[in-house]
Amino acid sequence: MLPITRWKLPYTNKGAQSLLALELGIAPLISQILINRGITAPDDAKRFLFPSLEHLHNPFLMKDMEKGVDRLIQAIQERERIVIYGDYDADGITSTVILVKFLREIHDRTTYYIPERVKEGYGLGKAAIDRFREDGTNLIVTVDCGISDHEEIAYAITSGIDVIVTDHHEVPDIMPECSAVINPHRRDCSFPFKALAGVGVAFNLLIALRGKLRNLGFWKDREYPNLMKYLDLVAIGTIGDVVPLVDENRVLAKIGLGVVNNTERIGLKALMVISDIGGRDVNSESAAFRLIPRINAAGRIGSPGDAVELLLTEDAGRATLLAERLDSYNRKRQEIEKTILDETLDEIHANIDIGSVNSLVFSSHTWHPGVIGIVASKLVDRYYMPTILISVKDGVGKGSGRSIVEFNLYEGLDKNCSSLLLSYGGHRYAAGISIREKDIEEFSALLSTAVREDIGDERLAPQTVIDALCALNEIDYTLISQIEMLAPFGNMNPEPLLCAQEVTISSPVMVGNNHLKMRANENSTYCDTIWFNNGHLSDLLAGSTTDIVFTPQINHWNGKSSIQLKMKDASAPCPGKSGY
Repeated sequence: MLPITRWKLPYTNKGAQSLLALELGIAPLISQILINRGITAPDDAKRFLFPSLEHLHNPFLMKDMEKGVDRLIQAIQERERIVIYGDYDADGITSTVILVKFLREIHDRTTYYIPERVKEGYGLGKAAIDRFREDGTNLIVTVDCGISDHEEIAYAITSGIDVIVTDHHEVPDIMPECSAVINPHRRDCSFPFKALAGVGVAFNLLIALRGKLRNLGFWKDREYPNLMKYLDLVAIGTIGDVVPLVDENRVLAKIGLGVVNNTERIGLKALMVISDIGGRDVNSESAAFRLIPRINAAGRIGSPGDAVELLLTEDAGRATLLAERLDSYNRKRQEIEKTILDETLDEIHANIDIGSVNSLVFSSHTWHPGVIGIVASKLVDRYYMPTILISVKDGVGKGSGRSIVEFNLYEGLDKNCSSLLLSYGGHRYAAGISIREKDIEEFSALLSTAVREDIGDERLAPQTVIDALCALNEIDYTLISQIEMLAPFGNMNPEPLLCAQEVTISSPVMVGNNHLKMRANENSTYCDTIWFNNGHLSDLLAGSTTDIVFTPQINHWNGKSSIQLKMKDASAPCPGKSGY
């Protein structure tokens, strides 16, 4: 059967559409897509279509930025030992690399530390702090972590080590007391954009630090650093953390992807080769599905230090070896992920009436904790309900959860489930927990209650938001080039979806790994289509007349280019269509 989604077609504002089209010289379809994203004024549209580094906000608007910069400058001037303490995902790894790379050029007593996911878990750990004290560390700078580690930070301070926290996760009721807490989610923070990734916060710290050092005359006798060279990693970390690609994140991702495609970073070049990107430009999609999974794999099932060293190295041979290692981690991750997913699906099919539940919680003593978050995400895609998977060892479970648009997972945990949790953190769509094994069953019930209280008993289904109706003869290279101006695509700026009605489907064939190729015909205008992971629908759609939802794109193959529709959904074949 066809995917079950609700189709929504936004109201068409003809007046605003015509104004944008006239002012910007763009197609009405593109104007409507901008309007659907809340962009109705020509000046706002220009800012969106042509982002500039001048659009970045003043980093000193961030609470404690001045304090953090002053403490870092003190450490540089007094030759103190600095440790950059990161997280083991792509956001944390890129955050770590940009700070280490920048500081090492001016302060050779800079090192880094990223905890092992399985052995140490997320955030600061007292055992690591003990090692820092023995090494003579004076200052810890956290990146993409630390906001919930008030106890560990207090321990560091009593051990004689100052701490600067840079983070972007939700701020708990108890905030760390240390040299600086730089997090745009602080209630007393006046920074106008709250949705930065951890690497975005770290990059703002670099901008502020560089500027303050310039005012102190630090760069008088040395080369003034160009922060543009760090934007390749800032873009990768930002896209990898699935933050909204709007406002400052859009600037960092859009310009940063341009830097990726002209990067001089040896390790990133090696990663692009091993990821089979070849000579093609990296966009948000290839970054998300080729580069970032390999960086994440190091932290999931290998050593996150391998990813950091890959992005720091200046040695081409070492870069190749490290890229190959990350690729092997990723292949192993895929195998483990498939095993866990199969086990979970078997459990659902055997023991759960999926129509009678509103959330999923599963646990196992055999699951690798580094992979369960990916599987939770796949289950959300399949069943569209909040899902948490828990890996149990020695009576304690480490869980990773993903959620849906309608349910704020972090708030749900905070309000309804915190009494059972040893620790938790995250944001609206993703969270991590620690829980005693004996409390998992009760936790599952509490989560279900939280979902019911928040969104009711209605059985939800994912929504397909269509940007505009169009005819197949409207789709040409000019339209597609204007669509590409809207990139990079991601959270809150999805790939535009167009709908063509009552097209005739012919020549359906399954290609590759369950992908469906078809021809769509509307009034003798033909377009090739590709529908990933839906090859099994070929018999259902053959010869049918249906509505299709898609993103038009250019397909490059064997040195030739052609227009192709990347399918998102289709209504049931006429008669008796479903959809809107």
